[in-house]
Amino acid sequence: MSSAIQQPDASPIVACTISRDVRNFDLLIEDMEAALGEAWGDLGFPEALSYLKQTEAEALEFVAIAIDQSDEARLTMISEIITLARMRGIKVILIADDVSPAALHQLLREGADEFVPYPLPENELQAAIERLRKPDPAPAASTAPTATAEDGVMLGVHGLAGGTGATTLAVNLAWELATVAKENAPRVCILDLSLQFGSVSTFLDLPRRDAVYEMWSDTEAMDEDIFKQALVSYEDRLWVLTAPPEVLPLDLISPDDVNRVLEQARKHFDYVIVDMPTTLVQWTETVLTAAQIYFVTLEMDMRSAQNTLRLKRALKAEDLPLERLRFCVNRAPKFTDLNGKSRIKRMAESLEIGIELQLPDGGKAVSQGADHGLPLASSAPKNPLRKEIAKLASSLHELGKSDAEAA
Repeated sequence: MSSAIQQPDASPIVACTISRDVRNFDLLIEDMEAALGEAWGDLGFPEALSYLKQTEAEALEFVAIAIDQSDEARLTMISEIITLARMRGIKVILIADDVSPAALHQLLREGADEFVPYPLPENELQAAIERLRKPDPAPAASTAPTATAEDGVMLGVHGLAGGTGATTLAVNLAWELATVAKENAPRVCILDLSLQFGSVSTFLDLPRRDAVYEMWSDTEAMDEDIFKQALVSYEDRLWVLTAPPEVLPLDLISPDDVNRVLEQARKHFDYVIVDMPTTLVQWTETVLTAAQIYFVTLEMDMRSAQNTLRLKRALKAEDLPLERLRFCVNRAPKFTDLNGKSRIKRMAESLEIGIELQLPDGGKAVSQGADHGLPLASSAPKNPLRKEIAKLASSLHELGKSDAEAA
């Protein structure tokens, strides 16, 4: 084994391990020697940061980053190592021993090409190396639906406070609509308009693309092709306009920008779900007036009650269509909780609103599914929250079909 990447060796160095101490991963040493002989080296995290900034690093085929639970405090440094490797065109194998799902998910999102658990399964490292060495397939052309003569249904989702389940509802409603029918399934798109901390991409484990920022930067020049290029697909059934890769000011886009994107989305999709930021912005009115239904999520607490009153006053002051709001209580009491049902009734009466949707508490399965980038239908199909959202999607789709037939 080469003790350092800078060490001169008769064999050209084609890979290196990066870890706090490679001796903690003795099986990795054995597998690297079996796969590469002496043509590999080893670096610590600080040394790797320095070396990957040098042009000599481009000679590497891949790096194998080995981490365990004690390395979770170094996630920022490890993420930077992955980013530097990707910039140099170096593949990344992530080897993790007892690392939390959230930390693992973060590092995989940074661009790791392969993941192998530790202790290493037999021949798994060799198989990962062989997969890395296969040529990348040619990029597939966008297969987003083409425009149609009829505009799709637009559904807004707006949380009245953080943690009220707005993005959970938006993502899972979009997926349930996309899979509501086995044949002739509707075409569904979800737009993440929370430009700063939008998490739709995280909930579906999708990359945030620079094309999104480029599209928003000049919507006047946006055509059908530019709009499609900004979208990414989830399992080729749901199309997503993610939030931009970087945190951007909410006033970066204007009502006209938003309106142009909404028009493109409605031309191409049967259902357009818009995940809104909690903050009211100058283009909130644009989405509200364009949406057939505007779901508002809240909880049975004082902050939600106060924010509901604030929202109503703000919309009334601007003479905006309050009738499009559909209030949804998240973590609603169970059917047998009569005291909880009574509290919801009193809350609705005091706020002078109708609560039309009660979303049950999905428990830990909701956050676990989000951490793994899976909708509830895939991660916890029998979850009560998933069942309620599936019922909502089915009723919306049946209503849409009835209206189409009547027309």
